[in-house]
Amino acid sequence: MSAGESRPPILLLGAGLLLVAFNLRPALTTVGPLLSGIRAETGLGAAGAAFLTTLPVLFLGIASALGPTISRRLGPDRGVLLAILVVAAGLSLRALGGLVPLFLGACVSAAGIGLAGGLLPGLVKRDFPGHVGLVTGLYTMTLCLGAAAGSGLTVPLLDILPGGWAAALAAWAVPALIASLAWAPLALARPHRAAAGAAGSMIAGIARHRLAWQVTGFMGLQSSLAYIAFAWLPSVLQDRGLSPVDAGFVASLMSLGQAPSALLVPTLAARAREQRAYVVALVSLTVCAFLGLLIAPTGLVAPLAVGLGFGLGGTFGLGLTIIVLRARDPASAAALSALAQGVGYAIAALGPFGFGLAHETDGWNLSAALFCAFALGALLFGLHAGRARTISAESEPVAR
Repeated sequence: MSAGESRPPILLLGAGLLLVAFNLRPALTTVGPLLSGIRAETGLGAAGAAFLTTLPVLFLGIASALGPTISRRLGPDRGVLLAILVVAAGLSLRALGGLVPLFLGACVSAAGIGLAGGLLPGLVKRDFPGHVGLVTGLYTMTLCLGAAAGSGLTVPLLDILPGGWAAALAAWAVPALIASLAWAPLALARPHRAAAGAAGSMIAGIARHRLAWQVTGFMGLQSSLAYIAFAWLPSVLQDRGLSPVDAGFVASLMSLGQAPSALLVPTLAARAREQRAYVVALVSLTVCAFLGLLIAPTGLVAPLAVGLGFGLGGTFGLGLTIIVLRARDPASAAALSALAQGVGYAIAALGPFGFGLAHETDGWNLSAALFCAFALGALLFGLHAGRARTISAESEPVAR
């Protein structure tokens, strides 16, 4: 930041960041609880449902990769403002009803989420350099609370609002618009001059490092576990005999379970020299809890959902923290974030799509095996990504 550049108060920046974070998951978690009803009303088949859960994750990755370009042209603050407005626009499209607005709205809102997700690590590295773990934990926790609200409140909204599932899904544009209004004065308070040079060169520079690809593999594979749970857990529970309302409530418990680990894990992991022990513990918890939800007595689904959420929230927060910790400077953090989330979400898209197709082939058994395979991959990549090293887009990796 230049000497003459104004800086909003740090507490206002933090509050605005949390409002933005709250809106970075409802677009993804609101469809799952209504998916059975949407399929029944529209005739959407199993392949179409799997495609509906996959397309948004692909757009997350595409938009994440655009983060450095948007940051150079607009600045990260205005880039986040653009992102949250795109999220609101995508959610609003769902109000039109029908499959085309549903798919289009999912892709547009996911693009906004991906763009914001690609920009936030560099922004945290810039504005909160002494509190990376705490701030990453706070915004990840708030993101998880937004996910919980989306999965738990959408079915009740279906009963309250006229307009059926389209209105219940589109209602989540309102908090996104509120967040954009809160973030706008913070973003516009900082003048930005477009930076020279190509953003792609920064990504290419960071991509020279093997560690960058290990971080990318961990980010993508742990994300695939989360998107499988977001998209398919309500259907799993309904097949086990739970009502749509109860299945949505349990999915909400899963999202709520993410909040404490999303706060604690980044805060603690950032203080550690390396993060490999966190990788092992959290991935193991995630697998055990998910398998329990498939085979354990239904009376245990609530605590198992909380355990699954704790594992997923912790691995996601750990992934974001590792991005910041492995980067030596804010520009490298932005480039590593673009690579890890851009390519990573393309990997993650395979999760919900493959899980849905596997279910059509062999019930939930083959799906469970696929979930475990993704988890094993996340574990292996995470053991390398958690090593105490830092990389820069312009130099060789060094030990911390």
